[in-house]
Amino acid sequence: MKKLTSAQVRQLFLQFFKEKGHQVERSVSLVPKDDPSLLWINSGVATLKKYFDGTIIPENPRIVNVQKSIRTNDIENVGFTARHHTFFEMLGNFSIGDYFKKEAIIWAWEFLTSDKWIGFDEELLSVTVHPEDDEAYDIWLHEIKLPEHRIIRLEENFWDIGEGPSGPNTEIFYDRGEKYGNDENDPELYPGGENERYLEVWNLVFSQFNHNPDDTYTPLPKKNIDTGMGLERLVSLLQDAETNFDTDLFVPIIKNTERLANIAYGQSAKTDTSYKIIADHIRTVAFAIGDHALPSNEGRGYILRRLIRRAVRYAKQIGIEKPFMYKLVPTVGEIMQDYYPEVLEQKEYIMNIIKVEEERFNETLNDGLERLTEILAEEKAKNSTIVPGKEVFKLYDTYGFPKELTEEYVEEYGFTIDEQGFQTEMEKQRTRAREAREEANSMQVQDELLSQIKAESTFIGYQEMEVQTDIVSIIGEDGVVNEATQGVEVSILLRHTPFYAESGGQVADIGTIFSDTAQAKVIDVQKAPTGQHLHRVEIQKGTMKTNEKVTAMIDESYRAQIIKNHTATHLLHQALRDVLGEHIHQAGSLVTPDRLRFDFTHFQATEKQELDQIEQLVNEKIWANISVLIENMTMDEAKATGAMALFGEKYGDIVRVVQIGDYSIELCGGCHVNSSAEIGLFKIVSESGIGAGVRRIEAVTSKQAFQFMQQKSTILSETAALLKTKEESVISKLESLFSHVKQIEKEKESLQSKLSNQETAELLSKVQTINGIQVLSEQVSVKDMDQLRKMMDYLKQKLPSSVILLAAENNEKVLLLAGVSKDLIAKNLHAGKLISNAAKKCGGGGGGRPDLAQAGGKDRSKITEALETVYAYIDSQLT
Repeated sequence: MKKLTSAQVRQLFLQFFKEKGHQVERSVSLVPKDDPSLLWINSGVATLKKYFDGTIIPENPRIVNVQKSIRTNDIENVGFTARHHTFFEMLGNFSIGDYFKKEAIIWAWEFLTSDKWIGFDEELLSVTVHPEDDEAYDIWLHEIKLPEHRIIRLEENFWDIGEGPSGPNTEIFYDRGEKYGNDENDPELYPGGENERYLEVWNLVFSQFNHNPDDTYTPLPKKNIDTGMGLERLVSLLQDAETNFDTDLFVPIIKNTERLANIAYGQSAKTDTSYKIIADHIRTVAFAIGDHALPSNEGRGYILRRLIRRAVRYAKQIGIEKPFMYKLVPTVGEIMQDYYPEVLEQKEYIMNIIKVEEERFNETLNDGLERLTEILAEEKAKNSTIVPGKEVFKLYDTYGFPKELTEEYVEEYGFTIDEQGFQTEMEKQRTRAREAREEANSMQVQDELLSQIKAESTFIGYQEMEVQTDIVSIIGEDGVVNEATQGVEVSILLRHTPFYAESGGQVADIGTIFSDTAQAKVIDVQKAPTGQHLHRVEIQKGTMKTNEKVTAMIDESYRAQIIKNHTATHLLHQALRDVLGEHIHQAGSLVTPDRLRFDFTHFQATEKQELDQIEQLVNEKIWANISVLIENMTMDEAKATGAMALFGEKYGDIVRVVQIGDYSIELCGGCHVNSSAEIGLFKIVSESGIGAGVRRIEAVTSKQAFQFMQQKSTILSETAALLKTKEESVISKLESLFSHVKQIEKEKESLQSKLSNQETAELLSKVQTINGIQVLSEQVSVKDMDQLRKMMDYLKQKLPSSVILLAAENNEKVLLLAGVSKDLIAKNLHAGKLISNAAKKCGGGGGGRPDLAQAGGKDRSKITEALETVYAYIDSQLT
């Protein structure tokens, strides 16, 4: 068996299938594009759904890729097992309606066993097949000549994700030898069983059925091949590594972590787990941030935050107390730079994000510990030594406080945690997340009709607004038809079309298709699976027929507004990078006639001053009347110009480059103005956060920008009139009014304070003596808990040895505050227990320290009863 590096294995795999006629597709971003069913790209096939469900027909039906992937459904296992990872690479070869089982199996065997490629010993390989898949079984038996005892039929060998393509699969296993298992009585010691000896290497899925919405299965119009082979596993075999972590993909990270720790790798299983967790998590975090995901409290951002905090927690076990993960980013980049240069290219940006997150966690850690201390006090007051699962989950969910840290901390105080309660809350969260994802479509059932439309249709709308053409095809609800009459909606395919199909954020054109006898209103244009522009039309008069000569004409005023907004998005994109930094990347856009929307990756809100600067910069480029040059060129030529490729997009060999002078150069298939001056005016309407590390700017141009500013001017005029001042004096007038209001508020506070002090003084006359103790239990008039506390402080000064219980009404709720002097705490009196008894009477709850405790209640009618509980409490404690 060869000794190969991970980089060599990647290259060999791609080269092998390239020689078999496969098109190599580069690894795409870990952040899914236009797929709400996924949090992350989690496999090689996840990026090819549009081919498998027939939404798009690929240029080449044979595809091979090495795809970076993230799976986080079992984070807790990472570091404790030999092969669990959150980030991994999947090697895959795919056939979209081309070759099937025979070729897939023969080629997999050739790649694994040929000396030219991997060179595994054939005697060490076994396979599993589905019990009903006799075709695959026969290929292994008769074509590959594999002995029957090394072909195992397993019921679970069927790949099914729900609605969409599905089918049986076959898996290839490698025998690692007796040192990894030799107990003949072990029921799991076989290929496909739970053991460490027979390692699954490759999974070949034969998609031959559609799983329909009603849970029936029908044969696919075209059968597909989908395979997956984990790079980390394959490399561990080729490098004779006991675990995946002992390969060249992880060892350099572990060695660099060692330099920051005070315990060496290999000292114990416990500390080795810390090293493995750190090595795995830094790969995931570095790559995810490199693909423009950012730590946050929701979605994929929450996953990143959790991974960083988990790594920081385990770093403490090997003596690392300060931020350190960011220092490992260059190591990750160097290991992977052969195929993924993006980490090293963005290392400063990635390091900065991780460092900030590590520093934030130190602050959050303190907040979490403060809350945990409060919880322990509350439970102790109830004579409990178990921290409720709900509270453990809240610490985890709100403060990012790992359950393990909670366990370690409370153990020092003789507490345990409610593990079952915590897991119940976790399962609720998982269910919510799962249901949210299942609401989105995962993969569509193949649309055979649209996939089979092969007719040529050429888009000429970059140059022409109107064209004489003919109807190639008409598609109604029940399929292809020869004609469509007035009042119906159909889809029409034209030989030539000036209508832009919705793509790249730009909405579709609208307009008219007409002949001498018929007319249709174009209401939408989308791309068919094979790339043609499919016009959704409403027949307004007459009858339209296949092969009929027609005129296709777009609404030019509608297009004119769209192109102004589209070119403005390019200027905005570059202005954002100029003002906020080179880390800014487009994360989505929408270009309509009325407005533009631009989503971009950024880890904090954009300041008003920055927005003003961005807006000014865009307008300066508009007023400079810069020519917009559009050219088709090769991807290499485009890269040489410095053109920006948009996040998540795929491009062909020939790309369209839109250049606005020497200011903005982007790859773009959309429509644009000839000169920046045509945009007229640019105005930002709003800036907001829309998710984990993604901000959104909405803006208007031209006529809409003027109308927006005119509306603001009207509001200013009306405001000035109300304030009885000039427009230019509105700010100073408002400042004067605010100052006056502030002064009135101060006078009000002073008056309330005097009234409160007078009431407090009067309260002293109501003190009673119970069992030799001064007791004050009264309802008072205060505006909030803060004023109630001030009253308590005054009374405690005047009554140095006392028990005080105060109640007040606030917004139809009850406020309660109890105080016990230190000398009486020694006599077993406790403010927390006193307040708890009182609060129950009012339908509320609360607690606190022995000397001071507060509570709230709902039932104001029970305040008198609540105040009277103090007497029974004192009596019970002192007798």
